[in-house]
Amino acid sequence: MLEELAIKDFALIDTVSLEFAPGFTALTGETGAGKSILIGALSFLLGGKADTGCIRTGAEEARVSGVFSLDRGGAGALEWLSDHGIDSEDNRVRLRRAIRVNGKNGAWIESAPVTRAELADFAALLTDIHGQRDHESLLRSGEHRRSLDEFAGISGETARFTLAYSDLVKKREELAALEDASLRRDEKIEMLRYAVEEIAGAKLKPGEEEELTQEEKRLNQYEKLYAAVEEALGLLSGDLLSGLKKLNALLDQAAGFDEALKGAAKRCEAGFYEYTDIAEDLRAYSRGLVFDPERLNAVEERLALLFKLRKKYPPERGKAGGIEGVIAYGESAQGELERLSRSEENQEALKAEIGRMERALYLAAKNLSQKRRAASTLMASGVESVLAKLGMGGARFVVSITEKESAEFDQKCGPYGIDNVEFLFSANPGVPEKPLNKIASGGELSRVMLALKTVFAGRDSIDTLVFDEIDTGIGGEVSVSVGAHLKQLSKNKQILCITHLASIAVYADTQMKVEKRVAGNRTATSVRAVTGEERTAEIGRMLSGDPGSAQSLDHARALLQKYT
Repeated sequence: MLEELAIKDFALIDTVSLEFAPGFTALTGETGAGKSILIGALSFLLGGKADTGCIRTGAEEARVSGVFSLDRGGAGALEWLSDHGIDSEDNRVRLRRAIRVNGKNGAWIESAPVTRAELADFAALLTDIHGQRDHESLLRSGEHRRSLDEFAGISGETARFTLAYSDLVKKREELAALEDASLRRDEKIEMLRYAVEEIAGAKLKPGEEEELTQEEKRLNQYEKLYAAVEEALGLLSGDLLSGLKKLNALLDQAAGFDEALKGAAKRCEAGFYEYTDIAEDLRAYSRGLVFDPERLNAVEERLALLFKLRKKYPPERGKAGGIEGVIAYGESAQGELERLSRSEENQEALKAEIGRMERALYLAAKNLSQKRRAASTLMASGVESVLAKLGMGGARFVVSITEKESAEFDQKCGPYGIDNVEFLFSANPGVPEKPLNKIASGGELSRVMLALKTVFAGRDSIDTLVFDEIDTGIGGEVSVSVGAHLKQLSKNKQILCITHLASIAVYADTQMKVEKRVAGNRTATSVRAVTGEERTAEIGRMLSGDPGSAQSLDHARALLQKYT
């Protein structure tokens, strides 16, 4: 229950601090006084959307806070607080929200900062605000299924069904992609198989191209290579080695006379043996150096093949090139070939999985439908019972549930099941029920909405109901029955109601007057409780527009005495 509401610099409100009691509170005042601003501030506090336009002109920030009692029907709210690590004090919780001119928002539950979404989520457990937009939503048949599910207590079950249906849609998209790909699969398999066979048949070796390039160079330059080796051997085998041998003997002899020459003698000896080894290596190389035109042709053909493969199967970006890249391409093609070869099996497995999902969802949809149909009867009878109290004893309210047409599952079963749900209404006996958007009377629509809110109120733990101009389009005896109904409803719920009708306001346990005053160049809206003669005068104004008329005052006193 809302106990306190404090508003600072919100729209035309400078500062307002209100205390609310249980029961029925009527908010009245002249047209344009700012009654809806009060509801707007409460909606802002409860997580509604807002922008800097709600900040009072000249102010830096708009602030709204409220205290709610959780003594009655607050189990869900207490559980929410516990889940979010927030403590309440004496089963009371304070909500705060602010918006600055720079657009920054702030929201708190007790002292804990929360997001706007979290604030709205929690506030939905405390208060239900009904405004003119709810009339509009009532005319949209798409909202009727959601309302019925809420009444039936299956909103969570429907949400889970929607998630499962979304998974099914993804599986269908995956299957469609496979089926589309299968049209090109055979062509791609053939291309991959050719690539794998060609690369495998080439029997490539890492580093092979470098080795062949060197061999080709050697074979192409055979004559020059052979001449250079033979000339080098001639030099080594002639005077060079014999001179080194004689030099070595002389230095060895001299080192026997002077040890200072031992180092030179050793180097000369090492050089002699090194050149001797070089000569032996060159002789061996020369004996194996043979010009083979057939081998040259084979090397050139092999290099041409490697070049073709490198051009035909280039590496992926960032991957190694050359022959290693061709080998990697072949391995990748082999893996893709195996995957595509298995795709037909995967496709059949996916079809089977989709079939299982469809059957399971269809059974779940049938179960939802049964629960909706059972709840629809209770909902319709509840609404008709309330409408009878609101002066519409012959009215009929029908929750129409029809199964989606088509034998195909993907058309018959939608994201919320197999049902089309629509509210139908007839105000008079003998007149066929029609969709609510065909109702011409705003007064009839207001009473249907009040009846729906009433049957919902009996099934939820929300303690505070707020009605913004529920009296649209009604008057006379109908307004008296609406006032009486709100009074009866307030025995179990806290009711806050903006009304222009005295015949509704007189039923209120508390009446608050919203006034607009102009001082200088400033306009301000204020709110205060009216009692005694002040309330009588306000009821008189609502009756005739003249709060000072003796006749109006007498009528007001009579109504207050009769209905309060």
